[in-house]
Amino acid sequence: MVRKLIGAPAVLTLLAFLGGRRPEEIERVAWLAGCWEARSPHQTIEEQWMAPRGHAMLGVSRTVRGDSLVEYEVVVIREQRGMLAYEAHPSGQTAAVFLSRLLTDSSVVFENLQHDFPQRIGYERRGRDSLFAWVEGASGGSRLAFPYRRAGCGGP
Repeated sequence: MVRKLIGAPAVLTLLAFLGGRRPEEIERVAWLAGCWEARSPHQTIEEQWMAPRGHAMLGVSRTVRGDSLVEYEVVVIREQRGMLAYEAHPSGQTAAVFLSRLLTDSSVVFENLQHDFPQRIGYERRGRDSLFAWVEGASGGSRLAFPYRRAGCGGP
């Protein structure tokens, strides 16, 4: 009866609240977990995300052109004061932290207006095997889009 009135996600939130626990924010982006790939004739971009554990997710990405690694990045998404923090460690650059400004069950946007570029980073789940990511600068600035497809995480 309760489920019909307020829906399953609300029931889970209510049960967690009544039990003295609020749902973990990191669980709301668990859909990022796995391996993702964006291919073009010029390059391949791969992202791999570990499932949430310890209030955090770890991610790594690499961009390859031909047989050369041209960029890589290590990312930690962690809970921080009721929000999610996206801590990026890109190759050859200083680390930067972006805080969640929008968080739904299928998308997340992180923002750091003091950072040069990007200032916003977004991920949107588009079905089970499709992920749309983007980075952008200041309002009206440039935006780079990354349409990912789920990929295998296998080794050699």
